Amino acid sequence: MPARVDLRSGRLSRARWLPSPNHDERPDGSGISLLVIHNISLPPDQFGGGWIDDLFLNRLDYNAHPYFDGLRELKVSAHCCIFRDGSLTQYVSFNKRAWHAGKSQFQGRERCNDFSIGIELEGCDSKSFTQAQYQRLLRVTRALRVAYPDLTSERIVGHSDIAPGRKTDPGPHFDWAFFKEELG
Repeated sequence: MPARVDLRSGRLSRARWLPSPNHDERPDGSGISLLVIHNISLPPDQFGGGWIDDLFLNRLDYNAHPYFDGLRELKVSAHCCIFRDGSLTQYVSFNKRAWHAGKSQFQGRERCNDFSIGIELEGCDSKSFTQAQYQRLLRVTRALRVAYPDLTSERIVGHSDIAPGRKTDPGPHFDWAFFKEELG
């Protein structure tokens, strides 16, 4: 059975639900019209360990790794994360504004969090993503496009596209050509 979005709850079927406190209301009139793809690894270039969940849930043990000390004041979230094995966790309802893009701009419009959905891929700029991640991302994106028709191919971007010079993700190893061709 394909994934689908329940428009009332803003939740994706077939996703583990771990609600993050790091979200707020979308401004009135800001429909969903942008999908932003990110990468994340904690610590950098390392996978597994549950640290991503902990970061988005504000329960990260800052003493567990020296890198984490610099994250103490950070309050961030994404709508979803797709892990290396293709598993999917949703942290924020699509009806709410997740805190994933920061200072950003798309086609002259600032504050991309207002009108976007953010999907993290467990990964980094120096390693390829897994086929399981691409397959899950394709299924999720198809479901999102059914629910939110404004998410055209041209409105699916990387974090680097909306925050150039500040962000590099999803990085050079994300295969945009494959993803866009498979998406159709």
